[in-house]
Order: sequence, then structure tokens, then C-alpha cells
Amino acid sequence: MGSRSTNNTSIFRSIDWVIVILYMMLVVGGAISIYAASYDFDNASIFSFDEFSGKQIRWIGFSLILGVVLLLIDRRMYETYAYPIYFAIVVLLMVTIVIAPDIKGSRSWLVLGPMSLQPAEFGKFATALALAKLFSGYNFTLNAKGTNYVKAIFIIFLPIILILAQKETGSALVYLSLVFVLYREGMSGLVLFAIAFAISIFVVTLKYTTSAVMGVPTGEFIVFIMANLAMAGVAAFFSKRPIVARNLMLWILFVTIVIVSVAGIGGVKLPGFAIMLGVTIVGMIYCVYEVIKSHSSRLFMPIIVAASSLVFMMSVDYVFNKALQPHQQTRIKVLLGIEEDLLGKGYNVNQAKIAIGSGGLTGKGFLNGTQTKLKYVPEQHTDFIFCTIGEEEGFVGSTITILLFLILILRIIKIAERQPTAFGRVYAYCVASYFIFHLCINIGMVIGLCPVIGIPLPFFSYGGSSLWGFTVLLFILLRIDASRKEFRNY
Repeated sequence: MGSRSTNNTSIFRSIDWVIVILYMMLVVGGAISIYAASYDFDNASIFSFDEFSGKQIRWIGFSLILGVVLLLIDRRMYETYAYPIYFAIVVLLMVTIVIAPDIKGSRSWLVLGPMSLQPAEFGKFATALALAKLFSGYNFTLNAKGTNYVKAIFIIFLPIILILAQKETGSALVYLSLVFVLYREGMSGLVLFAIAFAISIFVVTLKYTTSAVMGVPTGEFIVFIMANLAMAGVAAFFSKRPIVARNLMLWILFVTIVIVSVAGIGGVKLPGFAIMLGVTIVGMIYCVYEVIKSHSSRLFMPIIVAASSLVFMMSVDYVFNKALQPHQQTRIKVLLGIEEDLLGKGYNVNQAKIAIGSGGLTGKGFLNGTQTKLKYVPEQHTDFIFCTIGEEEGFVGSTITILLFLILILRIIKIAERQPTAFGRVYAYCVASYFIFHLCINIGMVIGLCPVIGIPLPFFSYGGSSLWGFTVLLFILLRIDASRKEFRNY
């Protein structure tokens, strides 16, 4: 009994109190912001359980109890039962698809008497534990063999598929942030480049369709240029010789001039798409020549990059019109400036930007925000809670809020780097990735930089599931970190 008491005491002495203090500051700030966002001039108390703020404070109380319980659990339990926890949550996600009621087209909430829970929020810590368990295996590295990549991707994408089946796109996309963990653990930076390049192709192809160059839609014309530049860059990277990229671009330029000149002299009208495709194929042929010349199969990679870019470009229209729901299409079009829908899908973002802009430098003062008090911003106590901060606390308050999150994220990364085990390091980076994604996407969609996909602001947006989910993530991390000295002593 005395030994257990001493162990628990040492745990509380060893936990990172900076994280705990930041956690308390953020949850208290969240409760106050929820009170401000839902205030309706009837002088209701912030602690009233009839108000959103009172309900959130109740969730905070439960979260603190949950946090203490998580700290008291032996650290080895999290590693030992990582896979069982993961598969239990996976089963829960499957069950949710079947039994959850349809709420605004989504089947992602389990109704348990007077309260509702969203299993997708708890899938985050379960996936983080499973991924950490995988990487803690003996001599496990991503580059050791291809099957290791398959295992890691399976762990990440299984909950994504199940959550997408619940029609909860926003929650599913959060799990994609774990790609940064894979990068930290050895994944090639070319994968991140490929993701960013694919997003760029999607945006450019979709946005620039109303004008044309050489009879080719401007977006597709730009993508052809991007594909050739990427081909040259990747060729230089893999050959380790910049002269290969230079020769490739000169060859492409020469062939383009020849084709256009011959067509002009002969009076032949060639379709712009055929010219661009032909020029790109010529670049690929040059890469094949370099492969034969240098006996390096690595120079097939530029060909793959260029071909994949063009295939992806030609699939954008199908993906956008067939794979996405109409409301998702409209939100993306509004975001990219293709359409203006200030009274429809763009209403929330437009009103949020008005609210934030009206706050100025120091804000209108607590409970004095007109946009939020008059309920011009829908969902202002949940996904759009940041507009309340911006209107009432201004640029100063918004900056302080963001800085608190940044300090928290940097502290988590510091904790990750001091872990003596792969399990602790990978889990910590999973937590950091989740926070980075939520922070960037939530604030981005409120100020119109990202499409509205229903991503809450951690600790600020109203909701017990989100608060509990992030509490579990953080306090498991604190418990793992508190035991780091034990492993260094072995």
C-alpha cells in the first residue's frame, strides 16, 4: 500500500506541469468563450446547467476526474493494451454506423440517455496508441521493408474509412495529419511533396476553367507546365546532377518551338492539348534516355511523377462531381472564389469574417459583441467559436489564444523528443499532429482560408466528446512522459 502511494506521489511530481497549466488555461478560456457566444441578455449564470457554458463546465469537471484516473494507470498498461483498445474503438465505430440516429445526414453520434457521444473523437487516442505500439516493435523502421508501410497505413486508414461511412468527412480528415508522424519516423519527404503537389493540381484544375490558352483550359495548361517542372526537379534530385534538369527543360523547349513552328508554316491546326501532351511525352522519352545512359532505374521516378500528375488532372472533374456531395462542392467553390454564395453555403464564413473584422485591435469587450450576440454567426459556440474571440477580444485576444496553442504544441514536441522509447515518441507526435491539424483547419475555415468541414477548436468548441477526446490524448501523454526516467534507469 505504501509503495503504491509513493509511486502515485512520484507520478504527480514527474508530470509536465506546464502542459497541465496550459490545459487549464485553455479549458477555462473555452468555457468563458462559450458563455460569451451563447449569452442571450437574460443575465443567466455562466454556471447554469441550462446554458451551454454550464454544460461545458460540467464536462470540464468530468474531464479533470478522467485526467486524474488516466495518470493513476500504470504506463505499461497503455502499451500492453494498445491494440485491444484500438480494435475495441474500431468495433464501436462499426456499430455506430448501424445504430446511430441520422443527424443532419450524419450517423456519427451515439445517444446514451441524456447525452450524446461521438466515437470518432475517441478513435484519435486509440489510433495514436496503436501506431505507437507498431513503431515500438523490435527493430521496426519504415524503410526496413514495404510491409511496414502497409501496417502503418492500415492502422491510420481503417478508422478513416469507418468514419467516412458515418458521413463525417471532417472528423475523418483529422487522421490524415498522422502522415507527419510517418515523416518524422523515416518516411520520404517526397510523399509530403506528392500530397502538396496533388492538392495544388486539384485547386488549379478546378479554379481556372473559364479561360483557355491554346484551346486548353487555363488550369490544365498550368498543370502541364507544373508537371514538366516537377519532372525536371525530380530528375535533378534522383540523378544528383542539375545538368540533367537543364537538358530536359532545354529539350522540352526546343521540341515545343519546333512543333509550333512546323504547325504554323504548314498551316496545320493542332489541338493545344495534343501539343502539351506531346511535349510532356518527349520529356519522358528523354528521361528514358538518361536511364539507359546512366543505368539508374531511379530516373524512372520523374516519368512516374509527370504521368501521375496528368492522370490526376484528368480525374479531378470526375472526383469533384461524382465523389463529393453537392454541399461539399459548393463550399469548395465558394472557398476558391468560383462562386459567391453569401446567403447560402458561404454565409457562415462571411458572417464570421465580419465578426472578427469588427473586433479590431482590442475587441468590443466581453459580452459586447454585436454579431455574436444577435446570432448572426451560426454554430458560433461550436465550430465557429473563434469568431467570438475575435469580435470581443480583438486581434490581441486572438493572438494570445493562438500563442497558447502554439506553446502547447511546441511543449508536446519537446516531450516527444525527450522520450527514451519509440512508443512514447510516436504517441507524442501523434498528439502534436492532431492539435496542429485542428488549430490550422478550424481557424482557417473561420477566416475563409479552408473549406468548412466541421472541425472543432480544441477545448474551446462546445461539446463533451471533443473535450474528453483531447483530455484523454493529453493525459495519457503526461502519464507516459512521467515514467520516462524509469526507462533510462534500465
